[in-house]
Amino acid sequence: MFIVSNYPLAIIFCFITMLCWGSWGNTQKLAGKIWRYELFYWDYVIGILLFSLISAFTLGSIGSEGRSFLPDLAQAEWGNIGSAFLGGIIFNAANILLSAAIAIAGLSVAFPVGIGLALVLGVIINYAGQKTGDPLLLFGGVALVTVAIVLNAIAYNKQAKQAKKVPSKGIILSLIAGILMSFFYRFVAASMDLTNFVNPEAGKMTPYTAMFIFACGIFVSNFIFNTIVMKNPFKGRPVSYGEYFKGDLKIHWVGALGGLIWGLGNAFNLIAAGKAGAAISYGLGQGATLVSALWGVFIWKEFKNAPQGTSAYLYLMFLLFLSGIGLIIAAGI
Repeated sequence: MFIVSNYPLAIIFCFITMLCWGSWGNTQKLAGKIWRYELFYWDYVIGILLFSLISAFTLGSIGSEGRSFLPDLAQAEWGNIGSAFLGGIIFNAANILLSAAIAIAGLSVAFPVGIGLALVLGVIINYAGQKTGDPLLLFGGVALVTVAIVLNAIAYNKQAKQAKKVPSKGIILSLIAGILMSFFYRFVAASMDLTNFVNPEAGKMTPYTAMFIFACGIFVSNFIFNTIVMKNPFKGRPVSYGEYFKGDLKIHWVGALGGLIWGLGNAFNLIAAGKAGAAISYGLGQGATLVSALWGVFIWKEFKNAPQGTSAYLYLMFLLFLSGIGLIIAAGI
């Protein structure tokens, strides 16, 4: 299987993760013009599962190092399979709430608040599981990101007051999504031997196998979580499965593309964790908050009519996110 052999390459992979995880939401924004997010989300989940299979039978099955996908799956212990599967269930619950927050509050709010919180809590949780990196630099970066989240919430509140909207639902959904999102990676990481991808411990899984099991957890749990949300939506009227099957191929492809983009980022992040460590790899990947905020502010113009002074909060937010990410990178050097 393909393995990252050094820290600089692992950082590059984490930056690709950041771009992917911060950009998939654009597909929801595109589809949202004519397609409810609950329907979009089915195609998104299918895209993630599809990418996990593609990566497992390509990068996960080539080369002489490590265990290839099928032999690795056959020898995996049920406890590790269950851990990765549970990670998928937790992620799916969080991501459905995040998708609802995007539909209500937009990319530039849902991601910095929800995924920013997931970054903060997730780094702490993953560092407790595998102490890799300088804790002073790592948590210093996390502290800067925390301040950035607060600034983004203030900016959203100023805009919402001017527009005479109540911001509470979008913020609350983002916060709940962030808390849940902070836990999923630890369960996936626990199913792998992060210290040795070349000759992984018996019973543990490679990143490619863990990602497939994780994607299965997302897909299976979606029949429960998304069905509930379809019948009891956070915004708008209930939707049915009949409406999903009436969608044309183009709109289904947009959702699947979103899942493929997120899946690529997830694959690169898990592969990078072998050299960067779970806390740093996860933390940098969740720097997606910065990427999504840039999309929301500069491309989708979500703060176009915000009151005077709001832009100062946004620019300071971006500066603090960048500084925080820089410290997280330095923590592993």
